[in-house]
Amino acid sequence: MKFGVIIFPGSNCDYDCFNAVKRVLKQNVEFIWHKDKKLDHYDCVIIPGGFSYWDYLRAGAIARFANVMEDVIKYAESERGLVIGICNGFQILTEAGLLPGALQRNRHIKFICRNTYLRCENNKTPFTNKFRKGQVAMMPIAHGEGNYTADPATIKELERNKQVIFRYCDEKGRVTDEANPNGSIGNIAGICSKKRNVLGMMPHPERVSELILGGIDGKSIFESILRQKS
Repeated sequence: MKFGVIIFPGSNCDYDCFNAVKRVLKQNVEFIWHKDKKLDHYDCVIIPGGFSYWDYLRAGAIARFANVMEDVIKYAESERGLVIGICNGFQILTEAGLLPGALQRNRHIKFICRNTYLRCENNKTPFTNKFRKGQVAMMPIAHGEGNYTADPATIKELERNKQVIFRYCDEKGRVTDEANPNGSIGNIAGICSKKRNVLGMMPHPERVSELILGGIDGKSIFESILRQKS
């Protein structure tokens, strides 16, 4: 299986994602420069976290117009492969219209960097088939604009279509306001497209993909992708 990790000016989690694929999964992976195109030969494209174009205007707003995104959109819409956007990658996916809604400033207007608990709401996707429905996982967050928002009709549709993939919860899986670090509607931490081939999530699975990093809960995301494509 072959992965591609996109690099924008300001990306800072690209090598973390590369390491998770190359060292942990032992799969082929290449970096994709933001000016490049031609994604047909990849099975999965990762849009990593960071501060693409230094979050000028708002997070993801400029990256959405990078050359590579034209092909990411075509790649996703054709269902040739899988796309996962992590943190800033999630923000870019919403700006590009590949996922609904938007990520706005955290409710306390502060950058948050800490571990959070997530509950898997849908394990029947290419990204979560290694999870149990309702399983609680620990993954870190690091963002200033992670507050997911959308109009009521969009939220209703996401819930109806089971596109909400992860919610912030406490250690026991209870979805409470106290467990919501950024104010996201419905404690939403990750959503997928209607076709299930695009995932956006604010927590960082690549940062908990091996024990030396303090946990392996995030490894299941990447293992799910492998299982889907095997």
